[in-house]
Amino acid sequence: MTGNAGGGERILGSLRSADGKGVVRMEDRFDTHIDDLWSALTDPRRLAGWLGEVQGDLRLGGEFRAHFFASGWEGTGRVEACEPPQRLLVVTKHANASEEQVIEAALTADRDQTILVWEERGMPVDLLAAYGAGVQVHVEDLAAYVAGRKRCDATARFDELFPAYQELAANVS
Repeated sequence: MTGNAGGGERILGSLRSADGKGVVRMEDRFDTHIDDLWSALTDPRRLAGWLGEVQGDLRLGGEFRAHFFASGWEGTGRVEACEPPQRLLVVTKHANASEEQVIEAALTADRDQTILVWEERGMPVDLLAAYGAGVQVHVEDLAAYVAGRKRCDATARFDELFPAYQELAANVS
């Protein structure tokens, strides 16, 4: 990932609300071809290298179960849009929640690099700071994975990022 080898204080995300729900948007550039990044986002074996355990059908209309390593999130999802290698949209539901959330990944090739825009929608506005920090940890773990590095210490990285996301969340109504 360009400019983010060690993570540091770099904030990848922005926060907003839409229709009374929170929206977290991340954008970054990866030093890999679009097909490689697409595979890392959609192949269960590769997802296990950076995000978590995903079992089920990851094709359009397919349903899956997942457990994310960094956040501990567990739940189900279904693939609502799958346009290889540019767009993936999944609707997820936490195991202990009734509300659904949306995760959308848009990939754009830029020579030998790929720009990823990752947006999550539908979370409570009062939890935006936590979601912002958590989603950035996931995106950084993806970057580490495609660069051949290990995932970060999610708890420590979350604690580093959370204050900056609290500041961003303070401006969201």
